[in-house]
Amino acid sequence: MKVLVAAAAFSTKISGVQRHALNLVRCLLQHKEIWTVQLVVAPWQDEMLQADWLVPGERLTIHIAEMKAFSVSRNMWYYRELPLLAARLQPDAVHLTYPVPVNRRAFDCATVATLHDLYPYEIPENFGFPKVFVNRQILQQCLRSVDAIACVSDTTLVQMQRYAPRSIWRKATRIYNCVEPELLCSVGSPVPGWQGEPFLLCVAQHRRNKKLQLLIRTFHRLLMEARVDARMKLVIVGIAGPETRSIERLVSDLGVQQSVVFLSGLSEPELQWCYGRCELVVVPSETEGFGLPVAEALLAGCRVVCSDIPALREIGAEHCRYFALGSGEEDAFADAVIASLCERTRAPVALPQLSSAVIAEEYVRLYRTVVAARSPAQSTVPAQRLHTPTGDVMSAAPQNRGSEHGCL
Repeated sequence: MKVLVAAAAFSTKISGVQRHALNLVRCLLQHKEIWTVQLVVAPWQDEMLQADWLVPGERLTIHIAEMKAFSVSRNMWYYRELPLLAARLQPDAVHLTYPVPVNRRAFDCATVATLHDLYPYEIPENFGFPKVFVNRQILQQCLRSVDAIACVSDTTLVQMQRYAPRSIWRKATRIYNCVEPELLCSVGSPVPGWQGEPFLLCVAQHRRNKKLQLLIRTFHRLLMEARVDARMKLVIVGIAGPETRSIERLVSDLGVQQSVVFLSGLSEPELQWCYGRCELVVVPSETEGFGLPVAEALLAGCRVVCSDIPALREIGAEHCRYFALGSGEEDAFADAVIASLCERTRAPVALPQLSSAVIAEEYVRLYRTVVAARSPAQSTVPAQRLHTPTGDVMSAAPQNRGSEHGCL
């Protein structure tokens, strides 16, 4: 089976969506049924690939898409140029690593999209107005057009069912992000001027749902009340976003510029350095689709404090300390941090459900189904029926796209 993975995204630095794409490629290359993987990225992502050590070879080819660094150009490339590339490369399936505009009639092969979250509906402040309406339309159009939808968690699958008509969510199944233990490499500290000071670690983009303002206020309070070591730092790893200015302004207003460190674009060894040396990982999000930092932290043996929301419960289970958002959230967060710091350090947690072997098999099973459904007369793969975690069935029979209507 040949798979074309489309991963061209806006950021020049690594983000959660891009890490999903790279981990997906690694998974697929380990599976014996995948003959070749064609990975497509934007011109500004070339440096990211080099830092990730993803090297082209006999089974992997990397293509650089010709597009400009703004959203209209990127969306037009997906709609117009990706079908042409697929026609030339003749894959069995095209995998879109996040929702993008899809020209369904232009594809002769099966199409799959990863759905990470429902942020355009859950937290419109992430996008601002009127951009959020454009994002909603793109999300709707993509989910209607593809043959199958791979939700990264049960939480995302359930949320999609809240906003989507049955004709869309019956095509969906849950396939987790692949997250595996990483080997600790000998690298220098990515934290400028680090002299062995203790630090809390948060891995998050500067977006509203990450609640970084709550984190910074709570951290400042812990310092002022002398509940943590006066040398304690807060290291926030993530790309800039809509909340960057307000976050920086808060840091300045509270006078914690010397204690709060912002990093972005870390290589995998540098990120693992942070996980390996932090006192604990903090994840105060109000909504998430998966909770990648929670999984990575547990695999690295970190103590974890996170908000009590479904996606983080799904990944962290009983291994994390949770606090409730809402009234009194700052007090609850501070108390959870102190309680966690008083605990003994933990051994790494095994998460076999996120392993590359498991995830690769689930994706290959999905590809088999959509390839068989797309052209049953030509396929030698028997049609299958996939059950979602909620018990609903995704049939391998061709979908009647003309009957789909309504808004998510």
